[in-house]
Amino acid sequence: MEKVAFIINPFSAKKNYQPFLNELKNKVQNPLYYISESIVGTDDFIQTHFDEVDFFVAIGGDGTISTVAKQLINTEKVLAIFPAGSGNGFSNETQFSKNLDELLNKLKAKKSRKIDTFTVNDRLSINVSGTGFDGKVVKEFEKTSRGFKNYIKVSLKTFFNYKPIKLKFFNENYKQYNGKYLMVNIANTRQFGNNAYIAPMASKSDGLVDMVLVKKFPLTYSPLFAFRMFTKKLKEDDYITYLPVSEIEFKVNTKNWHLDGEYNKIKSPIHVKVQPSSLNILI
Repeated sequence: MEKVAFIINPFSAKKNYQPFLNELKNKVQNPLYYISESIVGTDDFIQTHFDEVDFFVAIGGDGTISTVAKQLINTEKVLAIFPAGSGNGFSNETQFSKNLDELLNKLKAKKSRKIDTFTVNDRLSINVSGTGFDGKVVKEFEKTSRGFKNYIKVSLKTFFNYKPIKLKFFNENYKQYNGKYLMVNIANTRQFGNNAYIAPMASKSDGLVDMVLVKKFPLTYSPLFAFRMFTKKLKEDDYITYLPVSEIEFKVNTKNWHLDGEYNKIKSPIHVKVQPSSLNILI
């Protein structure tokens, strides 16, 4: 299969990528692939093969996908995905499954479309990024062996001890929303991953992101919050506010962020900006 490169994160899928690689070699003659050793290594591989490759396939989770996507922004190169992460939020939202035959058929059809991305202080995000409670959860989650069960355990443990963050907007039009929040999310798509829909109305092709402000809620509200999140029914109420924006500036009293599920330290002030139709993705 010419003009296609496969980039494998060996630390995704519980570090068991060999079955995928074996299946790929059985179905594609002499595939061009790279087993990533680092972000720098991935960047170098993409740049080395950039002119000869039209489709770059990321095999991993949202962090891996974002690393590959960063090199393809505002080009005609096409991103494709084989989901192998713990949450797979972005691949769920872009209809990629763990079926290699399906992926290969899509690659043969060569159809693609442009979608939005956004930046947080010039750092790329393609799915959902945030600070506050979920930024802290991701920081603690990365100390575990990952997996959905560990995510729930870390979330519960963090929830009881977490003090809300302080948020302050610079734009007068948003100052009514200044205050304390459990978490602040920036959603380009609808879900974190694992079918947890934090922004059910978000669209990855409308030139906007949904800024989701969540106040700390009592334990009695937790079952309703969880039910709504996993059934795509979260909506504005006493604890949740949605602000569709194309660009926004604010500050928060924490440096703990996650960008597409990967922990980052980011200092305030924060500048979020949508990059419309900036990423070409296989459909």
